[in-house]
Amino acid sequence: MSNQPIDLKSALAGFEQLWSPRIVTRVNDYDVRIAKVAGEHLWHAHADTDEFFLVVEGELSIALRDGDPDSGADSGGGERVVVLPRGSVFVVTRGVEHKPSSPAGASILMFEPTGTSTVGDRHDPIPAHVDATTGHPLG
Repeated sequence: MSNQPIDLKSALAGFEQLWSPRIVTRVNDYDVRIAKVAGEHLWHAHADTDEFFLVVEGELSIALRDGDPDSGADSGGGERVVVLPRGSVFVVTRGVEHKPSSPAGASILMFEPTGTSTVGDRHDPIPAHVDATTGHPLG
């Protein structure tokens, strides 16, 4: 990792692949990842970790599906969608199934423990446009 400042706009301009995060830096045992997204990801969940999202550009929607009353979904396992405009942050709680999407495209920043898969521990079949990875080096 670099010991120099990293310009996120330049870093995002350095790759075109969608749903294929780049590791910008690390903080303790966490990756700071950036990604370009468009269209839909897939339903998935991370059993042992929360997932932090910050929208850098565009708008991101995250569909949530679970029976946890603290998540805002109904206790019967309902679904809801949170919409995150530019500059918004949201944390998906561990174990909550979620499906990010962005019809018009967005750039996002995520905090996740190093080694966390982009498709979680349990997931729907992985479509060809989604990169199942633990993050790629920047550059």
